[in-house]
Amino acid sequence: MTRLALSVLTALLLAAAPPARLDAQRARVEVQLPARERLATDGPQVRATEALADAQLHDLIRNGFPARLHFRIELWSDEGIVNDLRGTREWDVIVRYDALDRTYKVYQSIGERGGGLVARSAQFADARAAAERWTPVPLVPRRKGRYYYTAVVDVETLSLSDLDELERWLRGELGPAVPNPVKAGNALTRGLRTLVARLLGGERTQYQAKSGRFDVR
Repeated sequence: MTRLALSVLTALLLAAAPPARLDAQRARVEVQLPARERLATDGPQVRATEALADAQLHDLIRNGFPARLHFRIELWSDEGIVNDLRGTREWDVIVRYDALDRTYKVYQSIGERGGGLVARSAQFADARAAAERWTPVPLVPRRKGRYYYTAVVDVETLSLSDLDELERWLRGELGPAVPNPVKAGNALTRGLRTLVARLLGGERTQYQAKSGRFDVR
């Protein structure tokens, strides 16, 4: 059995696992404004707390399915009947388990600038702390007015491209890319493929927050 097939079967077993810990129910995204005198020069700080507390999510990471936290921060003007979007920033935090050296690795990428490894530890708790730390966001108002920030964090275990590759593998369409690909009819039924896709990619969790309104003079 290939490593990918074993991981898929593991994921199916995890679907029947006990409910996640109560800590996961406290997951949220937080936005912290700078000091009043620095509102025009310093952007907010953002973090997602308890976003990786779900025990099943940890098991998926440990079995080869990286977790992805996608952050999107928006700056809104609040001076008219209709609020205006004045800027956005987006970045990803990836947490994966490296079975070769038995460590959890945390990567961060910001826009087109790429990114890199920001933390490595044999302990999942350390990786969680690195992924859920405060991150300064260089997004500030460019003129005087009244503003607020919104923050959205999506947590998922596989990207859409990963899901597509998995589906094509299950249909036996990857050819030379995967040695001896298993035909879909011999590997998993259509119903099980749907379950895998829903388990790994369809259960995206989203958290939202909004800062208090502030004035730039």
